[in-house]
Amino acid sequence: MKLYGFQKTTLLDYPEHVAATLFTGGCNFCCPFCQNGLLVLDPASQPEIPEEEIFAFLKKRKGILEGVCVTGGEPTLQPDLADFLRRLKALGYSVKLDTNGYRPDVLRKLLEEGLLDYVAMDIKASWQNYSAACGIKEIDTDRLRESITLLKESGIPYEFRTTVVKGIHSIAEFEEIGKMLRGCRAYYLQGFRESGDMIGEGLEAFSRKEMEEMAALAGNYIDNVRIRGVD
Repeated sequence: MKLYGFQKTTLLDYPEHVAATLFTGGCNFCCPFCQNGLLVLDPASQPEIPEEEIFAFLKKRKGILEGVCVTGGEPTLQPDLADFLRRLKALGYSVKLDTNGYRPDVLRKLLEEGLLDYVAMDIKASWQNYSAACGIKEIDTDRLRESITLLKESGIPYEFRTTVVKGIHSIAEFEEIGKMLRGCRAYYLQGFRESGDMIGEGLEAFSRKEMEEMAALAGNYIDNVRIRGVD
């Protein structure tokens, strides 16, 4: 696994778990609001963390840490992801995967093998706006629809989430997103925060009031809609 970041303890990344977070490099999207720009555009410029260093730490922290969150970049691009997750499971850790959902073939295999305990899938925008939001000209929405269905039918805890950005999203499109995700377990609207490692420029956050309007629209189709990361 190509790993370029390691947060040794987090109470935020994996719901109801004390966890560590691992960051993979590379992505098949180029979202302008991405806050891990170097991991997406030039991961080789970052120091690579040896797997054995990570596993040595995790062995020592057994009984204190409960889970491991694998994020990115886009983890499903890593050819040895399944092998890596097997090693995490063998140590007794619960595994959370963060993914953009664009490789449903990989997601399906990981679910079938029981290597995932929680999945967070990014929903970048409504279907009509997806290409602009994920920064690529042509987007195969069938792949994303397949991943959405896989998670709904998986039997494990999961969430869908959208980082909400002024200049990318409109309030009105969250009606369509609600329809896209109709009946899902949980949907989170995440507040945008600018970082020093962003891909795009000139983006702004919506107000809490505006996000509450979005949540209300999505809530016409989803029972559990929440706002995250907004004061």
